Amino acid sequence: MKTKYTSFIIMLIVSTISLLLLNCGASKESLAISNTEEQAFKQVQGDTITISSDKTEYEIIIIEPGFNTWLSSIAKPEGYYSQNFLENRNYIMVVEWNNRVMQPSRFDPNLYELSIDYSNQIDYGYEVNYKLYNYFIYFQRKYNQRLGPFVPRI
Repeated sequence: MKTKYTSFIIMLIVSTISLLLLNCGASKESLAISNTEEQAFKQVQGDTITISSDKTEYEIIIIEPGFNTWLSSIAKPEGYYSQNFLENRNYIMVVEWNNRVMQPSRFDPNLYELSIDYSNQIDYGYEVNYKLYNYFIYFQRKYNQRLGPFVPRI
């Protein structure tokens, strides 16, 4: 009886460790950065992207070297994601971003300088949501950050 119980515990521990190791390997692989993406990250010439929509009065200005190159050459094309998907992901990442802005002693204030005013009750349009989402993916991959429970993939 005692032997069966011990064997069961050992099998449970081995199974748990195996699952953890498999999950860790999968997440590292999904974050692999290509040479093209690495070149975009290494750019030092400033890019300024203005994100706005003709239908709304909202505007986001991103000053980030390499983002424009990354957006046009690495990111999924416009139309790949639904607006609903982008809005849901953006809301999650904006909340985390703003939390980090409010904690400069815990998170690098050079990365998280300004809060983002984003409401899930406002329709910002597809283009604003698309570019904001892709900026978050770019940011997470370039600076090795995680702004939510999702692995930042392209």
